[in-house]
Amino acid sequence: MLIARLIAETGECETRLDALSSALAEAGAPLLAAAMPQAEGDVLELRFDAGEPAAVLTAIDAVFQPADMLVARGAIALPRLFVSDMDSTMIGQECIDELADYAGLKPQIAAITERAMQGELDFEAALRERVALLAGLDEGAIHACLTDRITAMPGAKTLVATLAALGARTVLVTGGFHHFADPVAQQLGFHRVVGNRLAVEGRKLTGGLIGPITDSAVKAAVLQDELALLGKGAHSLATGDGANDIPMIEAATYGFAYRAKPKARAAANGRIDAGDLTAVLTLLGVPKDQWRDV
Repeated sequence: MLIARLIAETGECETRLDALSSALAEAGAPLLAAAMPQAEGDVLELRFDAGEPAAVLTAIDAVFQPADMLVARGAIALPRLFVSDMDSTMIGQECIDELADYAGLKPQIAAITERAMQGELDFEAALRERVALLAGLDEGAIHACLTDRITAMPGAKTLVATLAALGARTVLVTGGFHHFADPVAQQLGFHRVVGNRLAVEGRKLTGGLIGPITDSAVKAAVLQDELALLGKGAHSLATGDGANDIPMIEAATYGFAYRAKPKARAAANGRIDAGDLTAVLTLLGVPKDQWRDV
């Protein structure tokens, strides 16, 4: 059985549901039942005996977009593992782009970042090219950038804290840098951080990186390795926004694309296009009286 949930405006829900039912039937996923099971959140739950998640998501998009949605096989359960990207997902910025501004190189580096996130460039090559441009930048710029530029995404603290309070293991895994990820993880309450390390000599960036690169394959491997430690049957949640997050999103039980690039959005079975990150909690069925903050 497929179960879909979406956060919908109740005032227009009945009219839109008729249109959605027709679209679903044409997509080979006839609607079996529809209800609003939660007292809070305007969550519409749909059930199907047949159909594919991608077809259901496409039909919902056609009728309700922009909306926040999740499509899963079987009952939706609380995840025991939460793995998330950092830049433009848990925080509202791309750290390397903001850091580049201190070197007067933001337009050049941001253009490379955008192409990498769209999946147009090899991630490692694009990362090394951007880091090389930062050679000679004072390490103090990182601390200034953290203080002046980096902000948590709306709902991020509540999402992480609530899942942790409910017993989930939380991991921040980023193609960005430990210089940023470690303090962000501490602020948001993540249990573990995986990321890249900038090389520094004499308190200046060398333009190089230390150790292996955290790329899309590493992100997916971190999810799988962490999940294996939790035992058979444990559910996982992943959030991300770019092409580098696709394998991780696809590997998760609930893979959410948050305000994502098209390729990442197409790979996800959960999509947050309208609300903030607390929409993930709503779609998972976590009542608001269980939400927590850091």
